[in-house]
Amino acid sequence: MRIASDAKMIIEILEQAGYEAFAVGGCVRDFLMGRPCDDMDITTSARPAETEKILNNHQIKCIETGLKHGTITAVTDGGSFEITTYRTDGAYTDNRHPEHVEFVTDIKEDLSRRDFTINAMAYNDRAGIVDLFGGRDDLDKKIIRAVGDPDKRFKEDALRIMRAIRFASVLSFDIETQTKKAIFNNKELLKNVSYERIFTELSKLLLGENVFNVLMEYREVIGVVIPELLAIFHIPQNTKWHIYDVWEHTCKSVEAAPKDLALRLTMLLHDIGKAYAKTTDENGTDHFKGHQKISAEYARTALKRLKVPNEIYDRVMFLVPIHDMHIGTDRKKIKKWLSKVGEKGLRDLIEVKRADKLAQNPEMTERELSNLGVTQKELDRIIREGEPFTVKALAVNGYDLISLGCRGEEIGEKLALLLQKVIDGELENDKESLITYLKQKEV
Repeated sequence: MRIASDAKMIIEILEQAGYEAFAVGGCVRDFLMGRPCDDMDITTSARPAETEKILNNHQIKCIETGLKHGTITAVTDGGSFEITTYRTDGAYTDNRHPEHVEFVTDIKEDLSRRDFTINAMAYNDRAGIVDLFGGRDDLDKKIIRAVGDPDKRFKEDALRIMRAIRFASVLSFDIETQTKKAIFNNKELLKNVSYERIFTELSKLLLGENVFNVLMEYREVIGVVIPELLAIFHIPQNTKWHIYDVWEHTCKSVEAAPKDLALRLTMLLHDIGKAYAKTTDENGTDHFKGHQKISAEYARTALKRLKVPNEIYDRVMFLVPIHDMHIGTDRKKIKKWLSKVGEKGLRDLIEVKRADKLAQNPEMTERELSNLGVTQKELDRIIREGEPFTVKALAVNGYDLISLGCRGEEIGEKLALLLQKVIDGELENDKESLITYLKQKEV
């Protein structure tokens, strides 16, 4: 296994001082899977104070980031590395953190406290891969299995439930039967975990290749962290436009969306309101009039509770209430949309509408999907050719209108009028034409 040169250096320094040290956890898993490793953690038999002293003697800066749990961070030119002393954990009274830890000298005791077998492997050049719980075998079988008793693992730290289904989505692995059973049995413990940590795991889950299967199979878990979704888990859609119930349609649309967190969150939340807007006519056909606005209100509540970053929150809350609005393929209409929502907003809306249509009845959506392709090409051409769609792109500005005697709100109103005329093709976007039009209008 090839590990970062500075991590290798730290391990060798600790070994030369008479201690054991290994790269541990996710970096070992990712190496065995042929995946890039972003973070490299180190575990050692040295106590934190000993580790810090040894590294300082080699001019390596250390930051005391988690002394209570035996962790310091070494900072080198090649990055930062968390170094944690072998330990066993005391009681977890809050389903998240141990009340205390006990430092040990045997790596087996340290690895035995970790969450899943695929994360409970260690490596150094001297010993090679240390795999005491069948992690390599589970990697080969594409299985996520708790280390030891899964019920105990999840009661210790309920966030491990989200981590398990996140790994299932990202790695396209199955979760071992007893581990899966423990996930469902302990899912309510997720209410004891901070929403920031929940959102971090949910974000990674939504971007996984296996997101559809995980959302479908573990809907009850998702319902604990986003209870607003519970209402749509079993809502049929008896309409020619749909072949899936609301939840399966939702999962399909998430999978169909680009791997952009705001877009996938939009698809996860876009139809929450259907549970409250549903009506059925005399022919047995379902209707969901007004569900977009209702969905936006429930989405707002969920996003606020999850403490979603502002940039993502704003994009989702812009898209959910308008996800069903028609854009059209006409260039004038596209430019009008651009003037309202900007290029990024319109591109997002196109992707949301495409994902939505891909999760509907394919016999009904072929034309609409084709039209979205035309819309996107027209949008690309408008941008490429620099056609104006904002007031800033006009050949005149506020100062020009002031010179014509315009004042206050009148300036904005007339610039908006000029933009509309240019978008409609009634005026050329050159200064002389625009000013001449305004002068003639005043006559």
